[in-house]
Amino acid sequence: MSDQAACRILLIGMMGSGKSTIGRRLAAATGWPYVDNDDLVVRATGMSSRALVEARGEGPMRDAERAATTRALDEDPPLIVGIAAGAIVEESLRRALRAGGFVVWLRAGSAALSARATRAGHRPFLQRGGAAWIAATNEERAVLYASIADLIIDTDTLRPRAAVDRILAAIARLDSCPPVRAAAPR
Repeated sequence: MSDQAACRILLIGMMGSGKSTIGRRLAAATGWPYVDNDDLVVRATGMSSRALVEARGEGPMRDAERAATTRALDEDPPLIVGIAAGAIVEESLRRALRAGGFVVWLRAGSAALSARATRAGHRPFLQRGGAAWIAATNEERAVLYASIADLIIDTDTLRPRAAVDRILAAIARLDSCPPVRAAAPR
């Protein structure tokens, strides 16, 4: 990772791990832009990931997420990016993420992920088996997330503000990043 890329904070983790919530709060605390993979997919295709799966299938949705991740990694830092949960599966994207910024794995247990994910209506893969699919996928991907993470934050019971504070502390140790505000918004 280049010094400049270190100021690109990449939030990875399963759906329901808190990427969007923590990303937006981190952006408010730093003054840096937040880019959400879901928003990039909509901008590029005119459809949400869920709509893409329903209309065209999983392959085109994964292609759109891959393109969105690549587009986000081309954005000038400082920047905060919420990465699609499935991006971790592709080796070339793992390498790009590892080289492209400071990677924060927002880790959560399957029970917490399932409870959070089922509350959101935009999750395209919950019909595959709900809690069982989340548990199996979370277990399969854990080693991949861990393989590229610079920082791991457990979000099972941690409040978003506390997660943001931990990320801010890590950013403060990155010599190449511009200063950030002193504390996360309350």
